[in-house]
Amino acid sequence: MTSALPSALAPWSASLVALTPELATALGPLLRRLDALVAEHEPAARAQGAPDGHGGLARTGRPDQLLPSEWLLADEFPDEFLRRLVDGELLYLAPGFTFPTPTGRTVVLADTGPDQAGAARLVQLAALLVLHRRAAARGTDLRVGILGDLSGTWLGGDPEDLLPAWLEARRRSDPTPEDVRHACELLEDGDRAWVLTSERLAALLPAGTRALTARPVQWDANGATGVEVRITTGTAAPTTALLPLPAPDIAVRALRGAGFRRAAPVQAVLPTGVRGGAMPVFTTDSRTLLARGRDADVLLAVHLPGSDRQATAVRARRHDLPGPAVAAGRNGRRLIVLCAWGRQLVPYVSGRRFCERGEYVVRDSAALGLDRAGLDALLAEPVLPLLVDGRFLRLPVAGRWWRIGPDGEAQDDGPVGRQAADLPYDRARDARLYEGDLPAGAAQARHLLHGAGAVAWSKDRRTWDLVDRDGVHQLVTFREQADVIGLVHGAEGAALITASRKDAVLRHARANGRRTLARLSGGSGRPALHPTLPLIAVPKGPDRILVGEADTGRIHHVIGSDH
Repeated sequence: MTSALPSALAPWSASLVALTPELATALGPLLRRLDALVAEHEPAARAQGAPDGHGGLARTGRPDQLLPSEWLLADEFPDEFLRRLVDGELLYLAPGFTFPTPTGRTVVLADTGPDQAGAARLVQLAALLVLHRRAAARGTDLRVGILGDLSGTWLGGDPEDLLPAWLEARRRSDPTPEDVRHACELLEDGDRAWVLTSERLAALLPAGTRALTARPVQWDANGATGVEVRITTGTAAPTTALLPLPAPDIAVRALRGAGFRRAAPVQAVLPTGVRGGAMPVFTTDSRTLLARGRDADVLLAVHLPGSDRQATAVRARRHDLPGPAVAAGRNGRRLIVLCAWGRQLVPYVSGRRFCERGEYVVRDSAALGLDRAGLDALLAEPVLPLLVDGRFLRLPVAGRWWRIGPDGEAQDDGPVGRQAADLPYDRARDARLYEGDLPAGAAQARHLLHGAGAVAWSKDRRTWDLVDRDGVHQLVTFREQADVIGLVHGAEGAALITASRKDAVLRHARANGRRTLARLSGGSGRPALHPTLPLIAVPKGPDRILVGEADTGRIHHVIGSDH
């Protein structure tokens, strides 16, 4: 990457590795001048520490720091010593320092609403690269929060992961001062926060808020060519500068993500005892993916940390159970599994304590309407969801919801929602788990799906009404021989996920178009969609599961291998 950049950008090579050389070069003038502007308000390097012995070798230094071998060279071969001195080849003892532990992160609160479209969004891209580089020089991290996002999720990591996540986090409405206040409440002591937003919102923020705004001020026949960038801190007069923009064609490609380099998927090796296919499933809103093992009493749990847009290392953990898993779910820091042990159902808990010995033991699975054949059929399907409701455990079995108390008594809690007779239980089709009131027409529809606050319904499985969590309605129609397996809510809003019946091609379907999820297609079993996040897990042959984004098709993790 360094050789492909102009010499003036060589010091930026580590930060610009996330961009194609063409985009990095085009952004160069904007980056360097924005960096100089930010430098007036943001320290670039960590504080110098106290001297602490020697810290290795160096090519420069004082005469008293020369290695003894170099003085020996001066005595025996003075001409060679002088040549090495002139050419900078002598070795010195480098002084070591103890650096103070960095305190506080650099935090960016980004406005991704309509006001920041176009040129302002391009300035945000440059600002993220500048602030990421300066945070690394200080020995701290950069975190990005999206204004208006109430989940409290920070975007982070290397630019390869951070930039695509920020770009895809577009919002339909502009943030308010209340959104900024809410985001600031999530900051930690010592954090240095920047607000990247419009001049309109910046004028409404409290004094002392560090804000960076941009507005186009120069144009030609092809579009904006220059922006006025303003930095306000409340402690001094605003700093302004006129900065250049890349050529319009390059700028458009950058704002579509075409100039970004993606990080490679993270490999996670499966522990022993995981069979081919593994039937992955997300049973709760947590980021834990569950799969059955090769042995009946083995359950695999993979926690997917961080942002749903960021690939980070994962660890696949094997749980050896007292019997085959019937239902499981993560509740806070604990994994609770209800296992079949003879005719009994007994709990297994990993993590924080939940119950005493002997509690939640169902003495006879027939109390849940399960005979031996029904139990065997359940164990050949993905693990059922197990929810914690106060002091009760809830699970769907044999077309009914059941509540199990600490005494092991099972109480019928009503029917499950509309399920396909020839498929395993699917929580996305269970209206009992939909929070809120169903839209008009959905309650009586023959086919219904929900997830991430969105809901879709259809009479014939060809034409679907889709209402997202913001109340936006769209009509999605498709003709291909495919099944709708769920819906997701990503940066573009809600969309259906379909799987073709012939070759298991996965597609992201909205009223305004289709996107084929090529790298996630062709699985060996039914994909698992997360109920609230745009995550999908696809079994791909023996002992291998791909986990990626259900709206873009990007793969985050490869769990297992081809062998």
